[in-house]
Amino acid sequence: MRLSPAETLARDLDWNLLRVFLALAESGSVTAAGARLGLKQPSVSQALKRLEDRIGHRLIDRAPGHFALTPQGSALLAEARDVRAAILRAAQSVAASADEVAGEVTLALASHVVSPLLDMALQQFHAAHPKATLSIDILPSRGALQSVAQGQASLAICLLSDPPKALETTVFYQEFFGLFCGPPHPLFGRKHLTLADLHGHAAVSFQTDRMGDALAAVTELRREVGLDTRVVGQSTHLEEVRRMIVAGLGIGPLPLHVVEEDIKLHKLWRLPPYAAPPAIDVHLAWHPKARHNRAEAAFLQQLQRLVAQTPLAERIYGP
Repeated sequence: MRLSPAETLARDLDWNLLRVFLALAESGSVTAAGARLGLKQPSVSQALKRLEDRIGHRLIDRAPGHFALTPQGSALLAEARDVRAAILRAAQSVAASADEVAGEVTLALASHVVSPLLDMALQQFHAAHPKATLSIDILPSRGALQSVAQGQASLAICLLSDPPKALETTVFYQEFFGLFCGPPHPLFGRKHLTLADLHGHAAVSFQTDRMGDALAAVTELRREVGLDTRVVGQSTHLEEVRRMIVAGLGIGPLPLHVVEEDIKLHKLWRLPPYAAPPAIDVHLAWHPKARHNRAEAAFLQQLQRLVAQTPLAERIYGP
């Protein structure tokens, strides 16, 4: 029996090639895709080349400083996501037939999520469902929300400014930001400082530290104390903002409860204002219409239950 080209492709196509293509399309670079898959860059490029040869079309246009899907690549991306979802559902159906809670939970976190509630949820979930697996992606808050909206992540815990309308959200916890400097800074170690002492100093901060974004309250604080409007260093990751502050690049905001140990070890110095620090809500976000596997549904229910059982006053960290 002579097979059609489509049937031949279905018979011969290696799922791993589609998996590499998905990682490339969703991460936007060979380097990022390799890190995501645990593969070296040449292996990623070779897999893409084999897939393009098998499909018969160029799928990604790549050049220095340029990375974009071709029209054929965009068409394949939608189908490849459906294939991935079907494979996951197949595995979940097998697990469900054995009456087990199994499957993978993909949790998209902002880089500064530090919460005893989340730690408790992870501990309890693993104890109750040892066959379920967990993957945690650290993303900018906007990226975390987009990942949930597109079905790439099960749920997100992140800052919120303008969430996609399709998502549901609830406040997971509240944190407070203070201003800090590092040992090389001229204000480090000085007591009895006033707001006037901060005026004109260079600032470092998060990329969401701008009016109308998730850290708008921090933006107002920087303006209030008169820091230089030119931000000399920015990052979406708390660890990198902290690195720049410790290195003395400038004064920057950090969540108070996250840096308690750094203050004790004299790696960071708290600066005024000391009273009424800006409060930032960190949200749990999920897609109510997503087709969750049993592990995703169980983990989301557990987080929602912990939030419902824990008064907000006990989910406020670091004032």
